[in-house]
Amino acid sequence: MTASHPAATHVATLIAHPACPWIEDAHAARCAAALPAPGKPSWLDPGVAVDIPFAPAGDLDCRATAETLRAINAPAQFDVVVQPLAHRRKRLLVADMDSTIIGQECIDELAAFVGLKERVAAITERAMRGEIAFEPALRERVALLKGLSADVVDKVIAERITFTSGAAMLVRTMRAHGAYTALVSGGFTVFTGPIATTIGFDENRGNRLIVEAGAFAGRVEEPILGQQAKLDALVDLGAARGLDPREALAIGDGANDLAMLNAAGLGVAYRAKPAVAAAAHARIEHGDLTALLYAQGYRPIQFAAA
Repeated sequence: MTASHPAATHVATLIAHPACPWIEDAHAARCAAALPAPGKPSWLDPGVAVDIPFAPAGDLDCRATAETLRAINAPAQFDVVVQPLAHRRKRLLVADMDSTIIGQECIDELAAFVGLKERVAAITERAMRGEIAFEPALRERVALLKGLSADVVDKVIAERITFTSGAAMLVRTMRAHGAYTALVSGGFTVFTGPIATTIGFDENRGNRLIVEAGAFAGRVEEPILGQQAKLDALVDLGAARGLDPREALAIGDGANDLAMLNAAGLGVAYRAKPAVAAAAHARIEHGDLTALLYAQGYRPIQFAAA
C-alpha cells in the first residue's frame, strides 16, 4: 500500500548513483506510462531514486518489467528494481564479500605476493562466471598459496582492500531498522572477520585456510563453503528468526551466489557476471550499495550514519 496509490501491489524504483543524481520527472513519467494502473511517482531522493507504484491485473515478471523500463530510458545511466510491495522492507541481509562488499577478490590479492595474481585471477573469473565448478577451482587456487606467510593478510587488508561505496550505510541502516545482517563468503575467514567488523555485520561466514608454522599450507578446511552453503545460510538464518523467505535480501556477483539470490525475497546481482545479472531478481549496474536501501523504500533521512 502507498499513499499515492492505495490499490498498488507492486513498485518500480528508478535508482541512480548518489554522485550522479540525474533522474528527471520525464524518466519517471515515461516509466509510469509503460506500467499497468500506475500511481503518481514518489521521490525518495530527488534525482537519485523515485518510486512508481502500480497494479498489474495478473501475474507479473518483475525482472522482465524492469528490463523494459531500462530499455525505454536508454541510454540513461540508472537502475530499475521492480518488486511486490508486500515484504518490501527486508528483515534479513545476506551479502557476498568479494567484488560486492569490497572491490577486490581477496585470493587474487594474496596471489600477488607469490607472483601469481594473473594466473589465479583467471581461474577466479572463470569460477565466478560459472564456467568451472567453484570448489575444485578454490582448491587449485589455494594450493598456489602454499608457503606464503599468513601475516600477509594484514598487509592485504590495509593496502589493497577497498570497501564498496554505500556498504557500511546499507548494513548499518538495515540493522538500525531491526534487520539481521550476515556476510557469507566463498572467501576466507581471515578476511570476513575484520571486514564484517569494520562494516558492521552481525556475523560472518567463510572458508578457513589451513595455517602451519605461520604459513599457508596450501589447503582449505573441508567442506568448502560454496553455492549450497550460501543457500543454506540464507535459509537457516531466516528460519532461526521465524522470517518469511520473502523478508530476505541477498546480494552477490558470482555464479556461486545464484542459489542464494534466487531463494531470497529479493536477490540482487551487483555489478555482476553476465549470467548472474541475467538470472537474479534485480541487477544494479550504476548505483552504489545504497541502491538496496532505496529499493526497500528508505529515504536518506532514514539512513544510519556510516
